[in-house]
This record gives sequence, C-alpha cells and structure tokens, in this order.
Amino acid sequence: MEKFDKYLVSDDLTIRQVLVRLDELAADATVFITDKDGVLKGSITDGDIRRGLIRGINPDEKILNVANTAPKFLRKGDNVLDRLIEFRSKNIQIVPVLEKDKDVICNVLNFRIHRSYLPIDAVIMAGGKGQRLLPLTEKTPKPLLHVGDKPIIERNIDRMAMFGIDDITISLNYLGEQLEEFFGDGHSKGISIKYVWENEPLGTIGAAGLISHFQNDYVLIMNSDLLTNIDFEAFFLDFTTSGADLSIVSIPYQVDVPYAVLETDNERIVSLKEKPRFTYYSNGGIYLMRRSILDRIPRHTHYNATDLIEELIADGGHVRSYPLVDYWLDIGSHDDYRKAQSDVHHIRF
Repeated sequence: MEKFDKYLVSDDLTIRQVLVRLDELAADATVFITDKDGVLKGSITDGDIRRGLIRGINPDEKILNVANTAPKFLRKGDNVLDRLIEFRSKNIQIVPVLEKDKDVICNVLNFRIHRSYLPIDAVIMAGGKGQRLLPLTEKTPKPLLHVGDKPIIERNIDRMAMFGIDDITISLNYLGEQLEEFFGDGHSKGISIKYVWENEPLGTIGAAGLISHFQNDYVLIMNSDLLTNIDFEAFFLDFTTSGADLSIVSIPYQVDVPYAVLETDNERIVSLKEKPRFTYYSNGGIYLMRRSILDRIPRHTHYNATDLIEELIADGGHVRSYPLVDYWLDIGSHDDYRKAQSDVHHIRF
C-alpha cells in the first residue's frame, strides 16, 4: 500500500504550488491542507482552484483562500462503515482519516486502492519455526518466504491495509529480527506496525495477551502463513450484526463415502444414503473478537486459540463460525508451498 503523505499540503503554500501537486496526482487530484501540527484545515481539488480563478483569485495567493474548509472525513476508531458506504455510493474517492481525539490526519483513503476502513487492530502470529519447510526456513523465517513476487506475510499485511486496518502488531520469535528489519514501523506502507516478542513459545494465541496498545474495540488475529483473499469487510459485518464475542473463519472440508450408508435404530434400518458427501468445517486460523475477550489470555503462559475458544464456549459466550467462500491455503508443507506458488497467479486479490 502507498504512503498517504502525497495527499497532504501545508497551509502556507500558494495556489500555484498546490496546482503542481495536483498535476502530479493526476487521476487522484485531491489534497488536504494541514497546519504545522498536521491539523486538517481544508481540502482542494482542481475544481476548487478553477472556480477561484474564475472569481479573479491570484495564483500566488495562499491556498486557504480557495479551499473547502469543511471537508468530509472519517474518525479513527469509530465504526464508520455506514458513512464509508455512503461516500463510495456518492463517488467520493479520497477521504482523510483523523485521529481519535484531535483533528490530525493519520491516514488518507483512496477508494481506488482501499476497499474499506475497519475499526480493527490486527495481530499476526509470526513466531513459528516452520520446521516442515526446512531447509527453506533454515535462515529465513517462514513468513518471509516469497509467494509470487512478495513474502507470504506481506500479502496479508497489504490485504489488511486495503481494508483500512492500519494498526498491526506482529508476534516474533524465530529469526524475528528479519521481520522487524523488513517492515520497520510500517510507515512505508502508510500504516503502523509494532512488534511483540515471545521469549519462549506461547502457543497459537498466547502472544496476544502481551499487547496493551490496541487502538480499537475489535481485534483480528491471524496466522502469518495463510494465503487468502478473504473479504475483511464482509467478515466484520457478519461479526458485528451477529452480536458474537468471537468469530472463527471456517474452511469447508468434504468427505465422500464410497459406499451406501445405513442409518439404523436398534439394528433396524430406517434409511439408506447412496455414497453420501459430508461437509465439515475446520479452523481457518483467522479470528475476530471483541477486545475484552483478550483479557482471558494468561500472560507469559503457553496458550492456544483452542483454549480460548473452549473456555469461552464453556462460559456461555457467543462463538460464531464464518464459513469462508474466498480462497484460503495454509502453507504448512512443501506441497502446500508449491501449490501456493501456482495458485497465486490465478487468485483475485
């Protein structure tokens, strides 16, 4: 994903100077005016400047003289999907996102690139050794193995960013320094990336219990070695409308029985199904939950996602299945990795 800085201009620039920036943006010719502290002061399009010039404005005047001083925006942390859908329906293509408690721009959405803006923090579990993929993972952490033209984990981060998930934490252990060096703080992608280290293996979700810097009320937790084109907005909408505490992406797994199956009652046959097909659903390694659910995770203790799920169910919590209709592949073996390398050229991301 791209950095959003190119959409920002200082309030001390002239109309002529801003015209140069708009020309550079071409089809995305909208910029947002900020003061020295990054506070939003207005927006400018080619049309705003054209109307100002018709009125006789001098091109060397300050840009605020022709700006729209009440631009539309979104607020970080708010559930703004209704407004966002309205913007898209009105063909409003570029929208700034302001911080929670002040009018400072922290992101800019371009709906040619972004599909949504979800009030979600994400945690990517990337601490595993990937032993089944040796020798590929001897000197390279599994998440940094390339699938096509980029690492597995980068594909997942870019997809999250596409849906406006811009606060991401990566859990690290084996060769984690390489991941820190590769992504840095996320600025190059226009997002925030932080890290949490497992000094010892904490299971499939234990590292999430060490994180205290969440910005939103919802948390997405995902394994780093998945190749998927999941629609995160559809997943989020299903979760919020259902009232669930935790939702699990589930993957259909079909079993074909090659014989007729008899249903009996005290040895009496009551039905017969010829070569039936049964569909089961497996855990897809992608979870969406209310942030408060993470309080259940013990700190510095080996703890798996299945432990959390079982405890929540036992306590009467609402745990929901989200059957995935999109592409999904767990890259756990050499055969899976070869399949990913082939499939990636045919998946619509």
